[in-house]
Amino acid sequence: MSLDDLDHRLLTRAVELAEEAVDAGDEPFGSVLAGADGTVLAEDRNRVVSTGDPTAHPEIALARWAALHLDADARAAATVYTSGEHCPMCAAAHGWVGLARIVYASSTAQLQAWSRAWSAGDVAAEGVPVVVPLPVQQVAPRVRVEGPDDRLAPRVHALHERFRRS
Repeated sequence: MSLDDLDHRLLTRAVELAEEAVDAGDEPFGSVLAGADGTVLAEDRNRVVSTGDPTAHPEIALARWAALHLDADARAAATVYTSGEHCPMCAAAHGWVGLARIVYASSTAQLQAWSRAWSAGDVAAEGVPVVVPLPVQQVAPRVRVEGPDDRLAPRVHALHERFRRS
């Protein structure tokens, strides 16, 4: 994956937001929504633990913000930078809203491998996952996806490890 300086700066900011989430006791996910010119339009971090709302993902918050504040053309030109590849719920929200590009630091496949190594997967009774972990493009095929970022993925891994130990 080849990111320019702006992409890397905004992706780094998403990872910083993931760190803020862990500092607040939440899961390590952070996201930034940028306009076509790279201007930060909105940003958020995970709030699942602190709110008790399992849908309080930053990607959902940004999709909702975009739907309320941007027209279709602006949404299609925007980019979402995120610490981790979207879950199916968030990927669907981005597809429905018409956000056309996602750049992520770590992938779903990486998170699955890390979780298996920690024996801490999100699994319900009988070993059936609560939600099937799918790549974004299997859920929202029109979304252009770039990631993972080899420079930032180890930092995201460390945040997940820190969260799981807390």
